Amino acid sequence: MPQDQDSHEVSQNEDNRNEGNDVDRENSFSRSPLSNLAEETKSEVASVHGDGSEDGDRKKTPVELSPGAVEVQTAISRFSITLPKPKIEPSEVFDPNDFPESYQQNTNKEKLIISYAENFRRQYVHLYRDRKPLLLSPANEIGVEKFVSTTIRPTELEYQELYHWSGAAKFVADYLNFVSLEPPHELPTRLMSPTTVMKLQRGNCFEYSTVLASFLIGVGYDAYVVSGYASREVCLMDETRQICPLLQEKLEEKSTEVEKSLKKYSVRPPKDLTSRFERKQEAKRQAQIAAEEAKRKKEEKEQQLLLEQPPDDPLLGLRVHSWVLVLEGRREVPEPFFIEPLTGLPHPVNSPDYHGIESLWNHRNYWTNMQDCSEGVTKLRYDLGDCMQWECMFLSNDSPHLLLPADDANEEFDEDETNQDDVEKHLDLPPSWVTSVTVSPKDFHSRYPHGKKTELYKRAKLEKFAPYSMKDALVMRLSVYADLELTKLIQVKEFFSHRADKLKERHFDHVTGWVTEYFVPGRPRHLKEYQYKSFSGSGLESERSVSFYAAARVDGLEKRVETLRDMDEFYSNRDDFLLYRHVEFGQRQKKFGPSENTQRPIEKIVERYARNEKKRADDDVAEVVYDILEEKISLTYHRGRNQIAASVREFIKPVSADGKGSLINWTPESHTTFQADPNSKDKKKVEIYEMMVRLLKDEVASCDRVRESEREVQEMLDDRTKEESALEKEISIYDTERNDKAKKHRLEIERQEIEQKLQKQEKELDYLAPFLIQLDNPVKITRHQAYKLREDCLSYLKQRLIDKANLIQARFEEETKDLQRLQAWYQQNQVSIQKADEQDYIQKCNSAMFRIHILELRLNRHKEMAPLKYMEMENRIRADPRLAEYF
Repeated sequence: MPQDQDSHEVSQNEDNRNEGNDVDRENSFSRSPLSNLAEETKSEVASVHGDGSEDGDRKKTPVELSPGAVEVQTAISRFSITLPKPKIEPSEVFDPNDFPESYQQNTNKEKLIISYAENFRRQYVHLYRDRKPLLLSPANEIGVEKFVSTTIRPTELEYQELYHWSGAAKFVADYLNFVSLEPPHELPTRLMSPTTVMKLQRGNCFEYSTVLASFLIGVGYDAYVVSGYASREVCLMDETRQICPLLQEKLEEKSTEVEKSLKKYSVRPPKDLTSRFERKQEAKRQAQIAAEEAKRKKEEKEQQLLLEQPPDDPLLGLRVHSWVLVLEGRREVPEPFFIEPLTGLPHPVNSPDYHGIESLWNHRNYWTNMQDCSEGVTKLRYDLGDCMQWECMFLSNDSPHLLLPADDANEEFDEDETNQDDVEKHLDLPPSWVTSVTVSPKDFHSRYPHGKKTELYKRAKLEKFAPYSMKDALVMRLSVYADLELTKLIQVKEFFSHRADKLKERHFDHVTGWVTEYFVPGRPRHLKEYQYKSFSGSGLESERSVSFYAAARVDGLEKRVETLRDMDEFYSNRDDFLLYRHVEFGQRQKKFGPSENTQRPIEKIVERYARNEKKRADDDVAEVVYDILEEKISLTYHRGRNQIAASVREFIKPVSADGKGSLINWTPESHTTFQADPNSKDKKKVEIYEMMVRLLKDEVASCDRVRESEREVQEMLDDRTKEESALEKEISIYDTERNDKAKKHRLEIERQEIEQKLQKQEKELDYLAPFLIQLDNPVKITRHQAYKLREDCLSYLKQRLIDKANLIQARFEEETKDLQRLQAWYQQNQVSIQKADEQDYIQKCNSAMFRIHILELRLNRHKEMAPLKYMEMENRIRADPRLAEYF
C-alpha cells in the first residue's frame, strides 16, 4: 500500500529509529514502512501538538521601527512576488455515450469477480502488511472498475508481421506514445482498454503491456502482463545510455586455424637459424607491450564508464513498471524471456534492469509472487503451478500444473484419489469486456503517431518516419555523434523504401566526406553501391567507387573504382576470363577558344585474366599491358605447375607505312621474349607478326571499352542527378490510397461516365419535340414545315423571354410600392412612433432595398442575356441536322 502523504511530518527521533529500515527498503521492495504506520501516526499527532505549544511560546510583541527603518520598509514594500500556480493537466475525460454497454457497467459475474478480488486483496494485505498493494481492479476509461485479466483481449490481426513476437513488440513500441506514471512509485488508478489505447496511440507501461499481451496471446504465445519494479532508465524509456540496435556489432566467429600435419614424404621447411633466446625475448617484449596496451584500454574504458555513469536514483527499487513475460512451451519458445513493451526489445529473465515482481496475469488467471526479490529477478523461477512460489487467485481446472520430477510423475496413485467425479468446479473468469481491437491498413502502415518518432541513444539519434510521408521516401535516419551531448555529428545513415530509383540506404561520413549509396536490384545498369565524396565535383575526374550486381550484367562487371587519374574495373564469370582492367589517364589538354568536350588521353591499360585450363600455361595470357605513352605492349603468361617464373613477351609498336595502319613495318628487333619452359618451341615470325597485329586490334578495342565505360559513368551521373531532382515513388497498383495514377485513371473514367450520362439526358430532352407533335412527328421534314418549326420555336422563345422580363418588372414594381407605403406610414407616425417600432421599420426598409437591388440586377442581367439566348437558338436551329438543309 502507498504510504500516507501526512507521514512525512514525523519527529526527528522517529526518523533516526527508522533509518536502518529506510536503507533496507531501498535494497528490497518487500520491506515497506507500512508496518510502522500506527506508531508514525501517533508520533505525528504528538509532534503537531508539541509544535502548537512552541508556536504559542514563540509569539512576540511587534518592535517599534525607527524613521529610517520605516523609509526602508516603505521602499521595499513596493516590491512583490506572485508565485505561479502549478499547471496541472486534468486527466482526460471520456463521454460514456461513446462506449458500448460493457464499458459502462459490470455484469453479475464481473461483480462477483471484483468482490472475489477484493476479498483476495484483504487477505493479502492482512498476511503481507509490509508489501505494496496489488493492481487488481483499476477503473477503465469512464471510471468503472474492471478486473485486470478481463482487460486483456486476445487479438489476431491480418498482418503477417504481427504473427511473430518480435514484429508485434516492435509495432506496439512504434505505434504508441509513452506516458510516464505519476507518481512513479505508485500503481496507476486507471487502466484503459487496448481498443482505446490503440485509438489514442498513447498509454503508460501497463497499457503498453496489456496491448502487447493481447496480440501475443491471440497468436498463440503463453504471454503474461508483469507488475513489478525496474530501473529509472527502463521506467522512463531513457535509452541515452544504451547503444543503438543498428550500431551493435555482430559477433564474429573466431575461426580456428588447423595446423597442417607434415606428410612423411613431403618437403620439410627450411631450418630456422635465428636464436631461440632472441625469439623468446622478442615474444616477451611483444607480450609486455600487448599487456600494457590492454591495461591502458581497460583503464580508459573504466574511466569512460565512470564518467557516463548515471546519477544515483533516490527511488531505486521503488519505481513501478510493467512488462511482458513469455513462457516456454508454445510457438516453439525454448526458454522464458521478458519483452520490454516500451522499446520492443527482448531481455533475459535475469536482467539487472528489473528489480522485482509483485504479480503477473493473463486473460485466465492472476498470480502473486511469493519469492524473495531482494536480489532482483535473477533467482526467480516461473513455475506458476508451484503454490510455494506463485499464489494464484482462481483455482481453475486449466491452471498451470506443478512441474514434477520424472520419478514423481510416474508414481501410481490410488483410484480414489484420481476419481474424475471428485473434480471440484471453480470460479472462472468472464469473457473480456473490451471490444475487438482493429487496426486499419492505413494506420498500420503509417506506424508512428503523426507519422514520425524520435529515439535517443548513446551518441546516436534515430528518427523514424512513416512510409510515403517524406518527399524523398525516407523511413529512417540514424545520426551518430562523437559526444554524449549529441553536438559533434560524425555520421548519418538514411534508409529509404518505395523509391523508383531503388535507393535503399545512404551513408554520410562527415569526417572523411564520403557518401555511400546502396541500391536494391532492379535498376537499368544494375547499380548496387555508389560511393563518392560530397565535396568533389560530379564530373569524370573525381574519386568514386561503384559496385554492380555482376550476375545481372552482360559484361560481368562487379566494381569500378575511379580516382583523378586512374580507373580500375573488376569482372567475374566472363567467357574471355577477364578479371581486372586498370586504366591510367593523362592530363586533359587545354585549348583556347570555345570549350569543347575533349576526352582525357589514355596513357596505359592493364588487363588481367583468369587461368584457362584448356590452354597451355605458356599460351594462356595472365596480364596484358598496353603502354600507349611508351608505345609498348607487354604480355605475361600464367605459370605452370612446376614453374617458378612466368613467360614474358614484349612488343614495340611499329610505325605504320601510310600513317593509317594499313601497312605495318615490323622487324624482329621490336619483339623480345622470355620462355620459362626451355623445352618449348619458339614461335615462327609469322605467328609473332599475327600476334602483334591481333594485339594492336585488341588495344584499339580496349580503348573503345574504356571510352564506353566513361560514357556509362557520365550517363549514370546524369541519371542520379535527374532522379534526385525529380524523385518518383514506387507505389503498388493494389495501393488505391497512394497510387495517384490509378486514382486519376479511375476518376477520369467516372468523369467520362457522368458526361456520357448527361449527354444521354440532353438527347432525351429534344427542344423541337413540342412543335413536332403539332405536325404529327413527320419522318421527313419539308421546307414549309422547317420554316414553320423555326418560326414557332423562335416565337415561343421570344415570348418566354418577354414574359420573364415582365415578371421581374412586376415584382420590382410591387416591392417599390410596398416600400413607398412603408415610408408613408413612417412619415405619418414619425412623432409618436416608439424606438422598437423604429428599429423594425429600419430593418424592413433594409430588407426591401435588398430585394429591390436583387431584382434590378436580375433585370439588367436578363436584358443582356436575352439577345444572346435568342441568337444561340437561331444557330442551334441552323445546325440541327433535321433542318440544316433548308437554312
